[in-house]
Amino acid sequence: MRISKRHGVSPADVQLPPARDEKDCMPQSRRRSLRGVAILELALLSPWFVMLIIGALDWGAIAYALISLEGAARTAALYTSSSINTAAASADACALALGEMRKLPNIGTKTTCSGNPIAVTASYVIGPDGAGASQVSITYTTIGLLPIPGLLSKQSTITRKVIMRIRG
Repeated sequence: MRISKRHGVSPADVQLPPARDEKDCMPQSRRRSLRGVAILELALLSPWFVMLIIGALDWGAIAYALISLEGAARTAALYTSSSINTAAASADACALALGEMRKLPNIGTKTTCSGNPIAVTASYVIGPDGAGASQVSITYTTIGLLPIPGLLSKQSTITRKVIMRIRG
């Protein structure tokens, strides 16, 4: 309802009850005990939140490694399937895979693909349709940020295999 002079009541005549402060509603001992409960809740829940955040970061690093590995395998298979002469070119497939995976933490300036953390093999195979194909297999061992027993191991080994029909 809008108060105006036309109704005979001016806004200055209306008195609102005084504003109540939270401190007036609750005795001091009760406020102290609630503060103690909040600190206790924080102490009990904060380790779980920290582990949750670290686990999310670890899963993110593994997901990034999976995406990089898939792209590297696809790029190497695309090159090796360009002709029958390049179908088994493991050294060239290694160079392409390393180029794709260069930003991963344990690859860096690595130049060979014969062992840990990365192994690349390319071979000539007969594809599912009976035509000649190139098969590239890449195995990568990740680094572990924080091992969580039962959930995340210290390291994970991921293998991707791509078979692509020879185009030339």
